[in-house]
Amino acid sequence: MVNSSKTPEIKIFSGRSNPGLAEKIASSMNRPLDQVEIKNFSDGEIWVKYKENIRGTDVFIIQPTNAPAENLLELLIMIDAARRASASSITAVIPYFGYARQDRKDQPRVAISSKLVANLLTKAGVNRVLTMDLHAPQIQGFFDIPLDHLYAATIFIDHIKKQNLPNLVVASPDIGGIHLARAYASRLGSDLVMMNKRRIKHNVCCVTELIGDVRDKNVLVVDDMIDTAGTLVNGVKVLKEKGANDIYVACTHALLSGNAVELIKNSEITKIYCSNSTNIPEHKQLDNMEILCISRLFGEAITRIHEERSISDLFPQKGPMH
Repeated sequence: MVNSSKTPEIKIFSGRSNPGLAEKIASSMNRPLDQVEIKNFSDGEIWVKYKENIRGTDVFIIQPTNAPAENLLELLIMIDAARRASASSITAVIPYFGYARQDRKDQPRVAISSKLVANLLTKAGVNRVLTMDLHAPQIQGFFDIPLDHLYAATIFIDHIKKQNLPNLVVASPDIGGIHLARAYASRLGSDLVMMNKRRIKHNVCCVTELIGDVRDKNVLVVDDMIDTAGTLVNGVKVLKEKGANDIYVACTHALLSGNAVELIKNSEITKIYCSNSTNIPEHKQLDNMEILCISRLFGEAITRIHEERSISDLFPQKGPMH
């Protein structure tokens, strides 16, 4: 007689967006990645085939959805292939959730792309999403399936504490990041300041004022992502003008598009801490950048999902990280 309560076998696959991280996640779980073949037709269309039987298994697909858009499409095709191969459950492991910045209609005739992506993932057949540091936490509500949200702050804060940075104050780059900055400040025992920014045009913001005192203090600027780095570098300039000493940056997702690398090189940032949620090419890895690995956190979260154990136990400190 078949035991229907038996836990399904686990299978972990990687797309091509960040295979290095996927390998580290699997390694942290003391197992190899399972085999999937992904190719492109001559015209660029994506083709996916699982190279082993996944019928009745718990499938985890690791794929950040940063640009180009093919990363998202590849994930959708992998989900569809797993569903059609009769996987018992499919979890999309998305260390960086792309298209999250358009989370509301802030002007007429624009898309809410984060809701669209949630719909696409669900329609493709995913049963659960595991992600980290969404640009807007309310995106969790766009899903009608379970979503587990991890916080890189647990890794960053432990690392920053070990640096013993004296006279430290935490800075939020804008009002939207104040909850994350407050969490850092609380756990680091530091004061909190906030920069006020104004959007000039698409992808361009300007920091206009600073709320709080940074004179003769070291500053830790915390944010979920660095894209063009224009706002960050402008904010660093304001902090320096207000008398700040060394300036550190903790950022989960280092997208570094456009001339971001050049801007950061020419700025007065002392150190940047970021994660390997996306694949950071070698030519974008700066001398003052330290990349913190998130593989153990994701590996433990995947294990807990598979074994139907609590994810919140990974964050034992009181209160929400955001």
